[in-house]
This record gives sequence, structure tokens and C-alpha cells, in this order.
Amino acid sequence: MNYNRLTTIINYLEFLKAKRGVFFQEFKKSEEFKGLMHPGKVKTVFQPILSLSKGDTIGFEILNRPQSTPSFPTTEKFYDYVGQSDNVFMLEGFLRNLSLERYSEQLRFANGYENQLVFLNIQPQVLADPAYRSGKTLELLAKYNLSPNQIVLELTEKEAVIDYNQFEKIIDNYRQQGFRIAVDDAGTGYNSLKTLVYLKPEIIKIDKSLIRNINDDPAKQYLVELLLEFAVQSKTEVIAEGIETLTELSYLQNLGVQLGQGYALGKPTPTLNKGYLPLTKSHIASRIPQLYKAK
Repeated sequence: MNYNRLTTIINYLEFLKAKRGVFFQEFKKSEEFKGLMHPGKVKTVFQPILSLSKGDTIGFEILNRPQSTPSFPTTEKFYDYVGQSDNVFMLEGFLRNLSLERYSEQLRFANGYENQLVFLNIQPQVLADPAYRSGKTLELLAKYNLSPNQIVLELTEKEAVIDYNQFEKIIDNYRQQGFRIAVDDAGTGYNSLKTLVYLKPEIIKIDKSLIRNINDDPAKQYLVELLLEFAVQSKTEVIAEGIETLTELSYLQNLGVQLGQGYALGKPTPTLNKGYLPLTKSHIASRIPQLYKAK
């Protein structure tokens, strides 16, 4: 064995020794991830999405929350890990089936939800996977008596789109099948804005960070107004996420935001429950002339 090769082996062993803690942590995360890939380890909840003018529930976002583990104490940490790993395709296939199965189960016990929109969270790179585009999603929908016209593919931004021209063609393929596209977390960064321009989604979901206390924050108000102007010009619907207070709701209603989602309208629950539009001051004021006219 020559000297250079021996030196390389020694250096490699020293490298492994220095990194053994990191490797062990990655192994531990991988094992915990595999343990969570079981229906009994994942809780599915449904959060209503409402019309902010009429109060009707137009659909539900399906949210899947894995059990807490030492490596993944929160749902967000779990999905952050998945988005940066090689496990994203495996997880998306598992959750897609679980989401549609559990939604279909709810339809058997609840009336009046058959034609609601169903929002499925999808990471962009998954749509580019040939296995995802091979018709398996359509087969699942047929199995659970759902139509592509009911499904909104909600693109999350754990991993940014890299090749927009290629991705635009992929999205068009889904649209031709009847699916609609929503961009989640709009307004939170350069990538989300670029995604809006290139993909021209049917629905824009404004991130909750822009909605929080929007009634007291001129900068947030300006950004949301810009997104609304873009939506009008591109004939896109807007959903405000994370509405938690009556003041936020009232401001968004006055601004003309069409749809909303948040604890003030309906919390995520394991069963399908329509949301509720609480009366705000602006809503009460708008109804006063109608009340007098009725008398």
C-alpha cells in the first residue's frame, strides 16, 4: 500500500470519527421517519375554507399531523426534514392515499359535502415525479368517488421550483385533467412571487404572517393589496390564511378578500365541520339598511 493511499484512509477514518455524532442523528431521524409511515401514527384533520362575503364553506384543506417524536417534536420540523431528504416522494404517496381515504370516510357520515373542494398539500418536486403523473391519482379519485374538478393541488414551498419552464408544462398537464392549482404561503419570499408569475395559479393563499394583525400594519396592508391587484388582473381567487381575530376578518372583508381560513372561521377537526363566519362591525353595519327595509 503506497503512502498516499494510506494517508487517505487515515484521513477518512478521522473524518468518520469526527462526524459520527452527525451520522447517528441522521440515522435516528431516518428510523423515526420510517416508524411514522403508518396510518396509526398520523392524525388527519380538515380545516374549512369560507367565503368571506356569504359565509359558505367552499372546501376543506386536509392536514396530516404525525405523532411527536424526539427528532420531530412538531409537525413543522417533520415536514422541514422531509422536504430536504430523499423521502419526500415516499411520504407524498403515503399521505395522498391516506388523505383521500379519510376524506372519503367522512363523506359517508356527513351530508352536504359531496361537491366541496379538497385542498391537498403537495411539494413541487413531487409533481415532476413520473410515478405521480402516471394516473395513480386519477385511480385513487375514482376509487373514492371524487372528481379531479374537486381537487386543488396546493403547492408548498419547502423546496423551491428550479426549472419553471418545465414545471409550467407539468402544471398544464394537471389542468387538462381537471385539477386546480393553488400557491401556498404567497407573499413570504421571492420564490413564491416568482411562482405566481410563471404558474398563474387558480388560487393564491396569502401566508398567515401577512394576515396577523394586518389591521395595524401598513406594510402588510400594502403587500396584500398588491397581491389582490395581481389576482384581479390574472382572474385568480385569493384565500387569506390564519385569520384569528374579528379585527383581521373585518379588515380583509373591507379589502375585498374573497375567501378565508383560520381559527376565527373554523379549527381543523378530525371530522368534516362547516366553518362559521362571525359577525363583525362592518358586517353588522352592512345589514342595518336591509333590516330596516324588511320592517
